[in-house]
Parts: sequence; structure tokens; C-alpha cells
Amino acid sequence: MDDDVIARFCAATEAGDIDAVLGTLATDAELVSPLAGRAIFRGHHDLRVLFSILLPELTGFTWRHVVRGDRTAVAVAEARVLGVRIGDAMLIELDTHGRIQRLTPHIRPWLGLTLLAIALLPKLVRHLPVIRRAMSHS
Repeated sequence: MDDDVIARFCAATEAGDIDAVLGTLATDAELVSPLAGRAIFRGHHDLRVLFSILLPELTGFTWRHVVRGDRTAVAVAEARVLGVRIGDAMLIELDTHGRIQRLTPHIRPWLGLTLLAIALLPKLVRHLPVIRRAMSHS
């Protein structure tokens, strides 16, 4: 497992550096939406849109722990959205080349997840093709 790619992803997301985030991802990487059960954002273009909307909404975003497996890791983060604390235990799966293939966030508490949706959705609806593609994956 390439430990460095996980550290680079964590540092890039904390810094809000979208180009560096994308540099850690496989070209066909996926992020499973924690807001809509069947929505999967896929590919650099759609993930750029998503991270460009998401990361500025998070204040005090910090990764606290990373637990590593062979080609998987769980990274635990905390942040605030609209003043409310949220936590995330993100499952990170790597491809055979050591790049991030799939991100599956597990955000809590419910209030924080709801406020995140309220903050993101008005900005995300400006990108309807991205939403359509994400919803077309089942």
C-alpha cells in the first residue's frame, strides 16, 4: 500500500488544494455520496466540481486518525459546517497502481450531515449534468 497517497490526500483536502486532491485520485475515481444513497460522483471533472464546492464549506477541517489496511484505509476527520461540528470516517480504497479509486464518507451526526446538504445543494444544482451523472450510477 502506498501510504504516501493517503497522507497527500489528507493534506490536500485540509489545505483545500483541489489540484493536489485530484493528483491522488485515479482518473476514474469515485466518491459515494453520503447524501443520496445511490449517487456516485465519478471522474476527475465531476470530483473537481464536488470538492470545489465541498471544501470551502468546511471550517477547521482536520484529519485526526488514519487506520491502514492492505489497499484500504479509514481516515477520521472533523470539521464544522455552518458552525456545527461534523465527523467523518472515510473509507479510502486504492487501485492496483496505488492511487485512490473510491472514497466512501460516513458523516455524522445527522444534524451536521443535514447542514452540509443545505450548504452544498444550492451550489451543486448549478452543475446539473454532474448531478445527473452521479445519480445514473446504481
